[in-house]
Amino acid sequence: MKFPNIGDIATTSVVSIDIKSTFNETINMMLNNEHRNIIVTDNNDFYIMSIIDILNVQEKKVDVNTPLSELNLLKIPVINKEKNILDTVEYLNNSTEHICVINNDGTLYDNVVVVEDLKPVGIFTTKDIMELVKNKTDLDVDIEQHMSSPVDSIHKNASIREALSFIKDRHYKRVVVVDDDGLLSGIITQKELISLTYSKWAILMKEYQDELSEINLKLHNKNIEYENIASTDSLTGLYNRHKFSQLYLSSYTSMIQRHNDMSIIILDIDYFKKVNDVYGHNAGDKTLVQVSHTLLKILRNIDVVCRWGGEEFLIMLPTADLKHAISIAEKLRKAIEDLSIDIVGQVTASFGVSQVREGEDMQDVIDRADKALYLAKDFGRNCVKSEADI
Repeated sequence: MKFPNIGDIATTSVVSIDIKSTFNETINMMLNNEHRNIIVTDNNDFYIMSIIDILNVQEKKVDVNTPLSELNLLKIPVINKEKNILDTVEYLNNSTEHICVINNDGTLYDNVVVVEDLKPVGIFTTKDIMELVKNKTDLDVDIEQHMSSPVDSIHKNASIREALSFIKDRHYKRVVVVDDDGLLSGIITQKELISLTYSKWAILMKEYQDELSEINLKLHNKNIEYENIASTDSLTGLYNRHKFSQLYLSSYTSMIQRHNDMSIIILDIDYFKKVNDVYGHNAGDKTLVQVSHTLLKILRNIDVVCRWGGEEFLIMLPTADLKHAISIAEKLRKAIEDLSIDIVGQVTASFGVSQVREGEDMQDVIDRADKALYLAKDFGRNCVKSEADI
């Protein structure tokens, strides 16, 4: 199995500027070339200027004629284009998003850039932000005045290959997924697609053990790390949807074989949008992390908890019947209510509980728990309801 060199797969659509250039010259070059990131060169060192840097400079009211050398830009790793793709393994972690590929003489060859977020009713890109900053537009105006619409989307039944092609062709970082009625089903990121692709690739590698000797040493210390990246939520450290679904299937099989009970709890932090709106997204993230830690502290070792999406969490309780699951949910509810979170203070959560039935799909049991959750919200929130209450 031959693995390609970096130069074989790198894209060369890169915009760069010398570190002696000014902030204003950089923005103009990014706009003219329709790039959301730009490489800043300083002899043999390379830096990247992103939309975050632009917003930071704008906030600090830095003179637009300030040279880039006076800004605190992120230095990015460098790799020769002749290197094997496996030599990038050490860089593929949560913190490193960009790698500069250089020619043999040290000149810039490539930079891999991840770009722009999408929203279901419109798109507000980093390019839009740069235009606003350049034109000194009031940043307190409604986003609707500057977003693009309609949203470019893909159907939820599309394959991973089609989603990757969609992102590559349009130079997107995320893709909006819709159902048959054009309603939002979710958002999948380039990173998540790559993680899924990596999982499939790992399976293929196992089938060709004799051809994998060249990478065994490089992957030995990284294998567990990549599996965790593909299986966990980066903010809370909890399992993600994909991993939870896998674990559910194995637990369901065990439940059938051993004639055990199994239940599901779904919980949603009450008025979480208000937390973000009033205290900011950093406070919202801290809230999610502290709630996650609280769940793990109370749950048993055999229980499985994941961040299902946003402020919603899903818990699987092997060996627990509905009555036991309701009792656990009540403990979790009380523990969350007793939390004291920096800046935010107190938060509460609503719970829905259902018991797994033989012969049903995972989605069926989740749907019943979800209906119970909405019933809990109708009853004033900060309470536990089960499928028995529906």
